[in-house]
Amino acid sequence: MLAETLLCLLNAGIIQAAATAQLSLNNILSLDSQNLPSPPTFSLPAAQNLTITVAYCSSETTSTRFFVTNSTSVDDPGPGGGTDVYEIPVDRGLGAFSGIFPNGGVLALDGDIPDNFSFEIGASDDGPIHQVLATFPLLGDTTSNQALLFSPPFDPPSFSEPSYPNYTLPSPLLSPPSPPNSSPNFTLVITPTSSQVLTSLPQTACMISSQSSSSGNIANESLWLRDEQGWRMQWLIEGLSPQTNYTAYVVENNTTLSGPMYFVTKSAIFACPIAAFLPYCPGVTYAVPLPASGSALSIYDNTNIPSAISDTLLTYFSNFTIALTTQACGRDYYSPLQTCADCQRAYFRWLCSVSFPRCGEESPTTTTTSSSSGETSVDIPTFTSALQAQTTSSSPRNPTFPSMNMSYSVLLPCIETCQATDRACPNFLGFACPLARFNANSSYGVGYIDGADPDQQGLGVPGSAQDQWGNVWCNLV
Repeated sequence: MLAETLLCLLNAGIIQAAATAQLSLNNILSLDSQNLPSPPTFSLPAAQNLTITVAYCSSETTSTRFFVTNSTSVDDPGPGGGTDVYEIPVDRGLGAFSGIFPNGGVLALDGDIPDNFSFEIGASDDGPIHQVLATFPLLGDTTSNQALLFSPPFDPPSFSEPSYPNYTLPSPLLSPPSPPNSSPNFTLVITPTSSQVLTSLPQTACMISSQSSSSGNIANESLWLRDEQGWRMQWLIEGLSPQTNYTAYVVENNTTLSGPMYFVTKSAIFACPIAAFLPYCPGVTYAVPLPASGSALSIYDNTNIPSAISDTLLTYFSNFTIALTTQACGRDYYSPLQTCADCQRAYFRWLCSVSFPRCGEESPTTTTTSSSSGETSVDIPTFTSALQAQTTSSSPRNPTFPSMNMSYSVLLPCIETCQATDRACPNFLGFACPLARFNANSSYGVGYIDGADPDQQGLGVPGSAQDQWGNVWCNLV
């Protein structure tokens, strides 16, 4: 009799062990109501710092709760609690828990899983597999029917600092740099903001990536090293509607979500085309006052930008570098913080900003958007951008640009770009920026990044001149 009892207990243990699914380290397990183990428990791998993530991949609502334990004496953690039992809080479809699991542990589900409900579970010893980035997609610019968008950055470049006596500063790039050998798999999803489709869904990568874009078409998708933050995926979207608000998300490797980011297209009469893909000015990714481009993409790039503009710019680059290296760079230090290479990079960035005027349009006084629940609306105040009207009789801000046969507005450069160059360069160059009390706002956007008060200006390095709502207040290349 005792032998039969022991045999029954052993068989029960074997059945229980077979029913418990194993969650592999640094992998994702995709689940739904049809393929859950019974009971719905999962063995967790051992790790000194284990992060468990849960991501909802469907819009069905569920009351399911997730519990974990790192105790070897708890087989089925649940709402009853107990020693070392923790609930994974889930907010807008995403949940995460980090802890020490020296001997592994158990993850258990509590509650009914509705039909057609799907979700993912991940376990990693290198941070969360599923996450929502604090970094939003970046808006380059829009026209009446186009938008230039960028993914969050990755793989930042490394700058090799020249040294004395062979202190050679780099020349401006004449062709785009070679992209990295490998990059994340990015997916862009766009819908009209008025539909509220994307923002009402669980804010997870697997959920958003399952939605197809309902607006525009991708005319160009390529990697671009826009600034020192790193490489980005760049999308040129065409076929959009004038003066329409859009919501955009970027999904990375189907596990990481960036967004929502909002933008609005220009009015139907906006005539300035976008300039992009300029290796010597990689941050120029916006509309410029030039006639309509005859290229297939209807933009200006390194192949069709007027030579009068590019040749003059490259001459300025060369002359400035020659003047800068008259100092014994690397031997005679003019600053404990800045080098000649820092000065050159800051100057190039400023020169691109002032050499390529940016067309702009006045935004509405307020932007209406929905809260995360989709039930209430809030007004997000916007500030008047640094726009300067240009009439048909106005001389172009850059004389190498042809005169436009129409009136338009120019978005002035952020003065902080000028101030960053002033801070980075030696005094003998004589580089200086105008002061706010002496009409600096006639040529720069003042008070948008640093404060407008005189004792606040010129502090720190240039910050952000735009936000996730598509507001752009001054031109920061």
